[in-house]
Amino acid sequence: MNIGLIGSGGREHALCKKLHGSKLCKKIFCFPGNGGTENLAKNIEVDILNFTELLRLIKLHKIDLVLVGPEEPLSLGIVNFLKKNKIKVFGPSKYAARLEGSKAFMKKICKENNIPTAKFRICKNKKQVVEYLKSLKLPIVVKADGLAAGKGVTICKSKKQVLNVSEEIFKGKFKSSNKLVVEEFLVGEEASYFLIVDKNSFKFFGTAQDHKRVGEKDIGPNTGGMGAYSPAPIINKNVEKKIINKIVKPTLKALRKENHPYTGFLYVGLMIVKNEPYLIEYNVRMGDPECQVILPRLKTDLLKIIKFSINNNLKKINIKWNKEKSMTIVLCSKGYPGKYKKNILISNFKNLKQNKKDIVYHAGTKIINGKLLSVGGRVLNFTSSGNNLFMVREKIIKMIKKLKWKSGFFRKDIGWKILDRK
Repeated sequence: MNIGLIGSGGREHALCKKLHGSKLCKKIFCFPGNGGTENLAKNIEVDILNFTELLRLIKLHKIDLVLVGPEEPLSLGIVNFLKKNKIKVFGPSKYAARLEGSKAFMKKICKENNIPTAKFRICKNKKQVVEYLKSLKLPIVVKADGLAAGKGVTICKSKKQVLNVSEEIFKGKFKSSNKLVVEEFLVGEEASYFLIVDKNSFKFFGTAQDHKRVGEKDIGPNTGGMGAYSPAPIINKNVEKKIINKIVKPTLKALRKENHPYTGFLYVGLMIVKNEPYLIEYNVRMGDPECQVILPRLKTDLLKIIKFSINNNLKKINIKWNKEKSMTIVLCSKGYPGKYKKNILISNFKNLKQNKKDIVYHAGTKIINGKLLSVGGRVLNFTSSGNNLFMVREKIIKMIKKLKWKSGFFRKDIGWKILDRK
């Protein structure tokens, strides 16, 4: 099969690498890809929101199946567009993608189906925010309704901050949001639970915990993710049963009832409070950097699983996992998540030794005139597997230091919560 992969981040490099190892895969075309996918696939420079141009390229290269990595094209309806043009595509419809595309939509589904989540109110103006503040204790969470590249959530420590953040959103800080969600702050532990879903059923697709804050010990502004590890020890069999019965099944049933069944990867973002799972958010694709720690643990052919999903036959496949633990640490450009320099040379990359257990996934990189340059805030994802997560982390840090890239920074404490417990 010829595969088309849309996206350019670390997640897409991880997907590309796994697909490249499939016996069913003939050739991969990445739209637009990055410096890492260039060695596995044909990168094609294109605006991924220009659906007409994407369709032309898909037909030109005789692509049999399209995988969509990022959330924005999914939310804008690329799956509906490609299906209408008789192209096989893996991912949720525009309606189902609202689970991520609109925090308000997700919260309404929770309310209508008794899905456990933080107490909330959808606000369209400052007056509504002020009114709701009276019933909440600090800290308070403010979320932009639409997509915000992982930067639309603020944990506010004062009511003044709530009003300031809300005003920024109402004034159009995020193009996709003219309303917001104000919700109570839950004290617990975050975890991510992943599924692959077809119209009839779903299968478990790994667990992970990531670190969103830029600074060590989880301080500072939110980012797209500074690192992650898998599996998430907090999700035991008892908690998993509750996630499935109280959150996943009611959500999928609600979408089927509306005649918009979910298909694709589904990322369940959770807060675990005293062994009780609460839904914090849904993402309608694999996470980034969670994908980079889940896929190295997958033993079953990824393309085979996706084919079963597209044919609504997931019930018939047994997905197998490696028992080792996996961790990724993200090397970022200095200044991220604020302003950072682009097109900086990464000169020592060829000195890094990679194997099945030690992989460097590219994110914000590009090869120009044979040289590897940084072009994004999150640049490289150093990933390693093993039985001892502390040793895995030490190994990753050694690899990053070997690169000697002075324009970057990283967190040395990924996994600190579980490693400090031991």
